[in-house]
Amino acid sequence: MRPTVSPFYYLICVSDRRRPPGYGDRVSDTEQTHGRIYLLRHGETEWSATGRHTSFTDIPLTARGRELAIASGRVLTGVRGADAPPFALELTSPRRRAGDTAALAKLSPEVDGSLVEWNYGDYEGLTTPEIRETVPGWTVWTHPCPNGETAAEVAARADAVLERCRPVLADGDVVLIGHGHFSRVLTARSLGLPASAGVGFKLDAGGLTVLGDERGVPRLDHVNLVELSEAWLS
Repeated sequence: MRPTVSPFYYLICVSDRRRPPGYGDRVSDTEQTHGRIYLLRHGETEWSATGRHTSFTDIPLTARGRELAIASGRVLTGVRGADAPPFALELTSPRRRAGDTAALAKLSPEVDGSLVEWNYGDYEGLTTPEIRETVPGWTVWTHPCPNGETAAEVAARADAVLERCRPVLADGDVVLIGHGHFSRVLTARSLGLPASAGVGFKLDAGGLTVLGDERGVPRLDHVNLVELSEAWLS
């Protein structure tokens, strides 16, 4: 049975020898006025695979997570092109799962503590169904995390990361290796949207989102790019 694929995915079958050397259209200099920001989520962990909220707990990658991390490096090359210059800035969350993903994707980032995941406070390690046993209808986008970060605090942290990146974009592309919810907030804030709008930008383990611009106006170029093998398509 074939999986249902979201229209927001851009998928490449790794065994398809007919695939083009890059993903999507090449953006002309008249449209793209500076470098792009590439948001790479870490590969799968035991907790992410089971839906457990993971912020400060330092969980390693699973075997599949390592495969996803390696594949994400291929996706990065496919999106940017094999002849693309080095990134002008590479930053990673200090969490092991992010750093290991970066290494497996053949990146050498600087650690930036601002890229850590949304702090879930008392909900660390719990799944959404478990939280909803006491807080019906709870989501991280609409409800507070007791003893954790508020949406406003996460948005402010995302704004600070984007502010650090902007001057560097004049020199080239930036890659940020981090986490699911925080990367989705980064996407929303890059477009001038509230943190809660991050719910609209899916990002799977090992997925890649690309933030660009069109003549200086922020633009979302790609969302949740992943690589699928034939095992997933059969």
